[in-house]
Amino acid sequence: MKRLAIIGGTGIDELEGLEIVGEHEVRSPYGAPSRAIQEGAMAGGQVFFLQRHGSPNAIPPHLINYRANLWALHSLGVDDIVAINAVGGITPAMVPGRLVIPDQIVDYTWGREHTIDDGRSGQMQHIDFTEPYDRDLRQALLGEADRAGIAHASSAVHGVTQGPRLETAAEIRRLAQDGCDIVGMTGMPEAALARELGMAYASVCMVVNPAPGLGDLPIALDMMQEILQREASVVRQLLTRLLAARYSS
Repeated sequence: MKRLAIIGGTGIDELEGLEIVGEHEVRSPYGAPSRAIQEGAMAGGQVFFLQRHGSPNAIPPHLINYRANLWALHSLGVDDIVAINAVGGITPAMVPGRLVIPDQIVDYTWGREHTIDDGRSGQMQHIDFTEPYDRDLRQALLGEADRAGIAHASSAVHGVTQGPRLETAAEIRRLAQDGCDIVGMTGMPEAALARELGMAYASVCMVVNPAPGLGDLPIALDMMQEILQREASVVRQLLTRLLAARYSS
């Protein structure tokens, strides 16, 4: 049976419904993960849970140790990863409250440790990143969303910026011209590292605000929190269905 890990983002500090059986303090060659990885049972399946920002501390997007996080999950025998991301909406369909299962990425981050290839192997370690999200895992998520009647966008281009500041209105116009539908700060290098380590990776994004310059009002943190809380329950419903259908014994 394949092993699933869920990486929680903003608003997903704990995985509701997870019956925790243990915690793993993993030592990685790249330092410490964001926090201990929880192992438990949910919907009849085994699952690992990692909060990428840490908890109770809040690690900003550009300082997350993505390599340690992904290496730690790989060391625990994880096969598949579903990452949860809070994002801003760029295109008209990406309104606050929209659930999105993206199919493409444009990476605008810089200065992050983005690969496990340290050059010591003596061989070029290229990965095929044509489809940055695993097709089979995406289809499984889409199928469960359809069966549950969960409204969602079945494709989108996820633009990933450096953070921790939000983008300028001009930067959002540039992202729109580049074809991005949503914008966040944590999708890379997470997706590429998972591919390097041979783990299937897909993302479920929650649109929590219009991207800067696109709304009538300034971005309000209290509105974002309200949407996060509401959409987090929908994401948990989707993950519960996925676990029951694909990872239960």
